[in-house]
Amino acid sequence: MISFQLYLYVAIFILSGLRTLALDKFTAAVYEHPVILANATLEPVSPEDAVALMNKNMDALEVAIKRAAEQGSHIIVTPEDGIYGFRFTRKTIYPYLEDIPDPEENWIPCTDPDRFGPAPVQGRLSCLARKNSIYVVANIGDKKSCHSNDSACPSDGHYQYNTNVVFDSEGKLVARYHKFNLFTFETTIFDYPKEPEFVTFNTPFGKFGIFTCFDILFHDPAVVLVSKFQVDTILFPTAWMNVLPHLTAIEFHSAWAMGMGVNFLSANTHNTSSDMTGSGIYAPTGPRAYHYDMETENGHLVIAELNSHPRLSPTYSGAVNWSAYASTVERFLSEEQDFTGMIFYDEFTFTEITKHEGNYTICQRDLCCHLSYRVAEKREDEMYVLGAFDGLHVVEGQYYLQICTLVKCRSTNLTTCGEPVTTAQTTFESFSLSGTFGTSYVFPEVLLSGIHLAPGEFQILSDGRLVSENGTSKPVLTVTLFGRVYEKDGSTTSIPTPITSYVTLVRVIFNCF
Repeated sequence: MISFQLYLYVAIFILSGLRTLALDKFTAAVYEHPVILANATLEPVSPEDAVALMNKNMDALEVAIKRAAEQGSHIIVTPEDGIYGFRFTRKTIYPYLEDIPDPEENWIPCTDPDRFGPAPVQGRLSCLARKNSIYVVANIGDKKSCHSNDSACPSDGHYQYNTNVVFDSEGKLVARYHKFNLFTFETTIFDYPKEPEFVTFNTPFGKFGIFTCFDILFHDPAVVLVSKFQVDTILFPTAWMNVLPHLTAIEFHSAWAMGMGVNFLSANTHNTSSDMTGSGIYAPTGPRAYHYDMETENGHLVIAELNSHPRLSPTYSGAVNWSAYASTVERFLSEEQDFTGMIFYDEFTFTEITKHEGNYTICQRDLCCHLSYRVAEKREDEMYVLGAFDGLHVVEGQYYLQICTLVKCRSTNLTTCGEPVTTAQTTFESFSLSGTFGTSYVFPEVLLSGIHLAPGEFQILSDGRLVSENGTSKPVLTVTLFGRVYEKDGSTTSIPTPITSYVTLVRVIFNCF
C-alpha cells in the first residue's frame, strides 16, 4: 500500500512538472538576412573557401541569434539560402554541402563535431543554439552518397538536397527537411527527395512543422502538416521575390496563416536587386509583426509573442465555408462591360468599379465573385476593377487557382489593370468580398498603399465573406480571396498563355529559390 501511494505521488509530481514546463505562449523571432553571395565560378572553390564564405554569413546570423535570445525568444528562423547564397551550378555548390544525419541519431554537433564527418556549419549552428538556449532554424545543403545499383543515383554519385535543419536549445539536431517542390532552375542544382517529407517535432511551446519557400503553393507537404499532423506553428525559411498584386511575401504568408489556422514564422532573404524582402510572424488572426524594406540593404530582426496552441485560443474563429454566402446571392447586374486582363500571366475577367458605392459581380467558369463597397471619395485619377480567375497557372509551376480580387490599376487605362502598383490614394469606408469557391483552401489578403498589411482592419466571416465595416487605415491596393484547388493541379483544361519575353520569364522563374 505504501509503495503504491509512493508511485502515485511521484506520478502526480511528474505530471505537475510537465504542466509547469508547457508554455501557453512563446516568443518567436525571424531574421531577414542580406546574404553575402559567392562569386559566380565555373569550377568549385576549395572547401576552405566555402567555409570562409559561410562563416561570414553565420557571423551575421550569430548576432541576430544572440539578440533574439537576449529578448526572450524561444526560437529563431533564418532564411533559405541564408548561409551560402544562390549563385551556383550543381557542380559549384558541392563544397558548401554537408552530410546531415537523420535526427533520430540523437546528435549534438557542438559536443561531438566529428561523429558524421566534417560538419563545420552544423557544428557552429548547434553551438549557437546551445550557447544561447534557443531553437535555431537554418537552411543548408545536404549531400548523400549513392551507388550504381540505385537506378535514380545521379551521374556524379551523390544526391544533394535543399535542406532545413532545426537545433533545439541544447544544440541537438531535432529536424531535417529536404525541400520537395523545386523551382525549374533548382532541379539543375538539387535533387528531389523520393517522397514528400512531413517533418514535425514537439516542444514545450507547441508542435512544429517545417517546409521551404515554393512548397507553400502545393498540397504536400504544406497542407498535410496542418490537416493531418495538426501542427501549431509552421517554420518557413524562404528566398521569396515579391510579385504584385497577390504574391508579395508579407501578403501571401500572412494570408496562408489565416487560411490554414496556424502560426507561421517566415524568414526571407534580403536582396533588393532581386525584389527579395518581407519577413514576419503571423497568427491565424493576422500578423503579429512583419518587416518589408525595399529602400536599404540592411538585415532586420522581427520578434513577437504567439499562442503556443492557436486553435485552442478564444480568438480562433474556426472553420469557414468559403462559398456559403456567395452561393446564395443573386448576381449583381452592372452597366459596365466585362473585359480581360493579365495578372502574373493568368487571364482574369474584369469589370470596372465606377461608382462611389455599389454592388458588383464578375464570373469566370465556375467562379463568381461578389463585391459590395463604399469609398470615401471616388477619385477620377484612379481606377479599380473587380476580377475573377478560375484556371490552371502554368508559368513557374503548375497549380490551379480560383481568385476573387478588388485591385487598383496602374493608371486609368484599362490595359494597365493587373500590373504591379505600390501606392494608392483611394480610401474605402467599407467592403465585402466573397466567391463561389470550389475549395476549402482560400487565403484572404488585404494589401494597403506602400506595401502594408491591415492587421485588425478586416475579418473573415464563417459564411466566407472578407469584410471591413470601418474601412482601412491606408488606401487599398488589393483585397483578395486567393483560392487553391489542389485536386485540379494536373488539369489540362486551361491553355497556357505564351511568354514572349525571355527576361520576364527568368524573373518569374527566380521568384522563389
